[in-house]
Amino acid sequence: MKKIFLMCFFLLGISAVSFAQGGGGRMGGNPEEQAKRLQAQLKLDDAQTAKIKAIYEVQAKKRDSLMTATNGDRQAMMQAWRPMMEASNVKIKEVLTADQKAAFEKWQAERASRMRQGGGNPPPAQK
Repeated sequence: MKKIFLMCFFLLGISAVSFAQGGGGRMGGNPEEQAKRLQAQLKLDDAQTAKIKAIYEVQAKKRDSLMTATNGDRQAMMQAWRPMMEASNVKIKEVLTADQKAAFEKWQAERASRMRQGGGNPPPAQK
């Protein structure tokens, strides 16, 4: 029984470390990957991609601070995370052209629909 208990704690610890280091694609990947994904989907130029990458970097730092501050309280983290994510999306839209903004909003709506249906991260960008 002790061995099973210790194994559970070991696996929980490994999962926590993996989540803290980005979780292998959870939360959309690192800022560079997120910016590259948008570059491919929205046909961004290099200047737009750099600005969006900077927005995602700030967002990642806030997310990491939030995870530390909430001590693993998932509900508290999600309540605080939502306004930060919405603020980042507003900043991203400011960088986009009208056509790109429309495509971004469509992509967000599709992603929200997948999340409600139990999906997860978006499929890889089409080339």
